[in-house]
Amino acid sequence: MSELYREYELSAEISGLPMICLLTGFSDSGSTVQQLSEHFFANLDNQVLIRFDNDSLLDYRSRRPVLYFEKDHIDSYEPASLAIYLMKDEADQSFLLLEGYEPDMKWEAFSRSVVEIAERFQISSFTWVHAIPFPIPHTRATGVTVSGNRKDMIERFSEWKPQTQVPGNIVHLLEYRLVEVGLDVAGFVLLVPHYLADNEVPKAALSGLELITAATGLVFPSDEVRERANAFDKKVNNQMQDNQELQKLIATLEQGYASGETAPARAPLGKPTAQPPSADQLADELEKYLATLRRNFDGDKE
Repeated sequence: MSELYREYELSAEISGLPMICLLTGFSDSGSTVQQLSEHFFANLDNQVLIRFDNDSLLDYRSRRPVLYFEKDHIDSYEPASLAIYLMKDEADQSFLLLEGYEPDMKWEAFSRSVVEIAERFQISSFTWVHAIPFPIPHTRATGVTVSGNRKDMIERFSEWKPQTQVPGNIVHLLEYRLVEVGLDVAGFVLLVPHYLADNEVPKAALSGLELITAATGLVFPSDEVRERANAFDKKVNNQMQDNQELQKLIATLEQGYASGETAPARAPLGKPTAQPPSADQLADELEKYLATLRRNFDGDKE
């Protein structure tokens, strides 16, 4: 047994199941991963199969655990969790969910552990989701870029295929290591409207559910998420009526889509440079791109 995790005994036989990966810590625009995790645990039966050791992987000072103070004493303690769960979908199909925080330390050891687990339980596929801010209007369907070795998923869904260097995260490393051992892997990066990225965007979570279903064949309840998505879009549209700057920005983004010049397939990030861009550089490049859109829109009005 690895020093990084503890395995729990389950009565069910586990072999040949798909694994879904939902980890927070890198980018979760629209709280997409958080929404998906909460939706799974609120609606699906689950049992802990493996729990990873916080003391080996977590920087407590950067992610301080929650303790509850009751008048004159500590009433409870809620540590962070990184675990693999056995779950069942609406059609009673079993799958594994790797859920929790992105490890702060021992990425290579953690990835070796996941590869070991995947091989031991003969995982049939590995599907991960996260979300980034992107210059896309909320009036359009949520954009997506797909990575991995699932050519069927890439050809069917991937709208944005950049050649660039980006800061790495653990799901990228897991994808890389699992592809090395021949496992079917699909990674879905949802493109959330940048002006909504700090809000909870239910439409992004709904897209995540639909993409996971397409990759795995699993069936998930979605009515509640769909209702929240419709209500959120109505709220944003109502707020637009009183915000001319937002109206102008969305019109600019829509114009780009209509002309085919600024859809995700023609995104601003280009081929790699000698050094990976910093977060500030990425933000600056995105801002320049948006400024170009605004200038084009203003020029067309003249």
